[in-house]
Amino acid sequence: MATACQPAAAEVVDVWFGTSTPRGGLSKGIYHGAFDTDAGKLRNVELAAEISGPGFLAKHPNGKMLYAVATKDGTPSVVAYRIDGEQGKQTLAEDSAVAIGDGGAAHVSVSRDGKVVLTAQYGGGSTACFRLDESGSLIERSDLQEHPTGSGVVPGRQETAHAHWTGTSPDDRFVFVPDLGMDKVVIYQLNSSAGTLKPHGYGVCPPGGGPRHMKFSPDGKRAYVLNELALSVTVFDYDAEAGKMTPVQTIETLPESVKANEVFNSASEIRVHPSGRFVYSANRGNDSITAYSVDEATGRLSLIEVEPIHGAWPRNFNIDPSGRYLLAAGKNTNSVSVFTIDQNTGSLQFTRDAVFVPQSICVMF
Repeated sequence: MATACQPAAAEVVDVWFGTSTPRGGLSKGIYHGAFDTDAGKLRNVELAAEISGPGFLAKHPNGKMLYAVATKDGTPSVVAYRIDGEQGKQTLAEDSAVAIGDGGAAHVSVSRDGKVVLTAQYGGGSTACFRLDESGSLIERSDLQEHPTGSGVVPGRQETAHAHWTGTSPDDRFVFVPDLGMDKVVIYQLNSSAGTLKPHGYGVCPPGGGPRHMKFSPDGKRAYVLNELALSVTVFDYDAEAGKMTPVQTIETLPESVKANEVFNSASEIRVHPSGRFVYSANRGNDSITAYSVDEATGRLSLIEVEPIHGAWPRNFNIDPSGRYLLAAGKNTNSVSVFTIDQNTGSLQFTRDAVFVPQSICVMF
């Protein structure tokens, strides 16, 4: 029991890093660190599982299983790991693996009821569904849905479909898959018990936008879709009963003057603050995080600031469970930079703390 002169112990939470593992590169697989949510310090980053190309990670709702899309024995697969150990000191033990069967996946997620894993295949232009047993172990690939053709608006990027992200609606009835090639968010009805997907409709993004990732607001009434090619965010009203997305606003992540310079820029990740009051997106090339405030009545976004990440090529970032810190991964600088989040304004402040994490492209708490 803490006394007046003995402050309560700070909470230390586990944070996992998916990485790129090119030949001769520094990364060897999935990394684990401990994040102190009181001091805002990331410590003890170590290799947790050696595997090729574990780009994106997801965690089972029971907190006892981690999933990676990676290459196992030369085959693009979903790999499941058991999470063992106490909080802040967790470890991984390989549990099961299933081949994707349509090339490598750009993203992985788990349904909110913990019955299926979902993957998006960028090259294959498809969405896959995998059944899980009660413990979270992989059983089989139970469905594969091929997406229609690309929009063709941006030459070289949109000739074909390019599924880029997966996630379910707050009530788990629908699956959403932003497709960069189609300029649409593909919507499926989900039967998680059978592990099947049924085409349901689309959320339509601006032509040439290249939708990449999306997130729901905490109340589930709105969805925020990040457009990689146009460097913009499209805000959708969401009808939960009908599973329908209606666009209401598109706002840029960087000024046109910045996007038009000689440095190649593209948008990579979007996150919603736990309070629902702020939205953040990452810009590669400009190497920054764009912060927005959310109008509570309409869900529309207004620019707060564009903050440098003090690193290079932010493929990914995340907000810690307390909502007080943002961790931005600089893939090309092998770094993760820590920022405080002003709880009143949403603005970011670099803590001058950047930790070595090799070639990180996914940050998951």
